[in-house]
Amino acid sequence: MNALTEAWPDLGNGLDSAPIVARLTATPGVQRLPSPKLTLFVKRDVLPPELCAELITRIDAVRRPSTIADPNGDSAFRTSETGDLPADDPTVIDTERHIAMLTGLSAAHGEPIQGQRYAVGQEFKAHTDYFDLNGADYHRYCGLSGNRTWTVMLYLNTPEAGGATRFKAVDKMIQPEPGKMVAWSNRRADGSLNPATLHQAMKVRAGVKYVITKWYRELPWRG
Repeated sequence: MNALTEAWPDLGNGLDSAPIVARLTATPGVQRLPSPKLTLFVKRDVLPPELCAELITRIDAVRRPSTIADPNGDSAFRTSETGDLPADDPTVIDTERHIAMLTGLSAAHGEPIQGQRYAVGQEFKAHTDYFDLNGADYHRYCGLSGNRTWTVMLYLNTPEAGGATRFKAVDKMIQPEPGKMVAWSNRRADGSLNPATLHQAMKVRAGVKYVITKWYRELPWRG
């Protein structure tokens, strides 16, 4: 545990983004997107290569076709594969520790880590991570733990071509690199949901892309 972690051991659910922003800003190597539209941070080498490799193995063991919360009639909207990683796995515990030490986001408010695999031609078209308040399944997904506050995504490898993450509203394209973290608040400063977080997992053109994602909720996670 470093001095930064000792100073801010647990900064809550992320609804108040100020302490999370302060922690990340104070961390060496963290870059903040210079835009008032979106609170987004990038840091390289958050996870070591050997941990990335272990996570890839675990994703391959449990992957299944990805789904979306509110079907929109587009069968090609999300074509990746998804795998839920077991919370009691030592590799997953180590990954959780890296995320918690860096962000300060409360583990109690975090969903289980999910892995995604993108083969050639696979993508996830433009979407937000928070749940639409008027969506058909809003209460199903948010009735117990509330909506999502922050997203923390980590790339595990670099595909041969393609696979960037695009935030169109801020004209930002983030390229996959092993261990690189992208973290953003799904809210504006006033707490309202932020449509500028709309992002797209671009098609992989060669090779395979692996990422893991952890989402945080307004209330403690209850599944």
